[in-house]
Amino acid sequence: MTIAARLVTTIAAPLDPASAEAPRVLHSSDRRILVQRDDIELVALELGMLNTGRAPEIRFPAPWPRHFGSVTVSLEQDAAVFAGLHAVRAVEANGTTRWEVEHGCWAENCSQRHQSFDEYAHDKDHFYADSGSAAFNSDGRLVWAHVLGPLGHDSDTEDDQELWAVLDATTGRTLGRAKTMTVASGSEQTPHPDPAQMGLSIGEGEEGSPVLWGRWDGQRLSTEQLGIERILLAVSPSGQYLLTVPVGQWALSLHQVEDGSILRKLDAEGTVPAHPRSTGEERVFWDYEAAFIDEDNIVAGTSECDARYDTVRHWLVDVRSMTLRGEIIYPFTVSGPARSAGSGAWYTVSKDGTSVHLWHLADEN
Repeated sequence: MTIAARLVTTIAAPLDPASAEAPRVLHSSDRRILVQRDDIELVALELGMLNTGRAPEIRFPAPWPRHFGSVTVSLEQDAAVFAGLHAVRAVEANGTTRWEVEHGCWAENCSQRHQSFDEYAHDKDHFYADSGSAAFNSDGRLVWAHVLGPLGHDSDTEDDQELWAVLDATTGRTLGRAKTMTVASGSEQTPHPDPAQMGLSIGEGEEGSPVLWGRWDGQRLSTEQLGIERILLAVSPSGQYLLTVPVGQWALSLHQVEDGSILRKLDAEGTVPAHPRSTGEERVFWDYEAAFIDEDNIVAGTSECDARYDTVRHWLVDVRSMTLRGEIIYPFTVSGPARSAGSGAWYTVSKDGTSVHLWHLADEN
């Protein structure tokens, strides 16, 4: 069975893909922001304003080049938060530093408490450093940051301990923290519709890939581990379900948020047909990204294993039974995985990185 996708809009990437990261879409229940970063700045564009002809680009100066950490932006577009090697810094569009939280350096064997990026800008060991991440919660009042201790201006000393910290988005004040007990090479955070919850995927190279789930009760941050060899892909619109895939990418797993238990799985092997151009010897596996388009449907891809054939495939998955409803058919060739855009939509990025395509199912408004 095939299921048609309808193109909602195509947005030109604001920065040159030759010198910038691929554009991404951040979203909540009622807002979508396209963001893209190069070594100089981060550009944010509110997608909900495109049809009005009033979609100004908001540009945030970057405090350090893109290779040295990650970045996110509030859905209100009033601040970008850069998670660097030595600090997490909130920057306003005019270049003003709203706040900065210093922490231990992510570079291996570096015990210095850096005051600025300039101290290690030309050091090759820092160029290949590990990294953490930061994300705004769903109401924009908190920033969750995965950092290396100790935190600056703090009486607690968690030397060399990785921390998951909850920060006030306005002041940067540390409200709570918990040790992750990990050795990260990188991480990524997934907001939950409940502003008091957040997911964290931590890549540890050959050591593992734990998924942590955090809950903030206003006084204390509590965490639980959902798996040691998993990647968190998406959260359902209601926040009731999580979707993960093991590092081996052989099965999608639907979890219940309440206790992290796995409700149902969908194996790729034996379920997803081999690519039409396959010789029959290649393994079929799921992508590391997917999208809930509503409580009952997921768009998941096999683009990574299909890429060798220059055509990729995406699939509509029934959440209630974790079975394939069919292959999604596009009006033109797409590339890469399907990524969540919220409110019933998902997006793809063109192969050359110059545009973002926003999609709905063809039988929906």
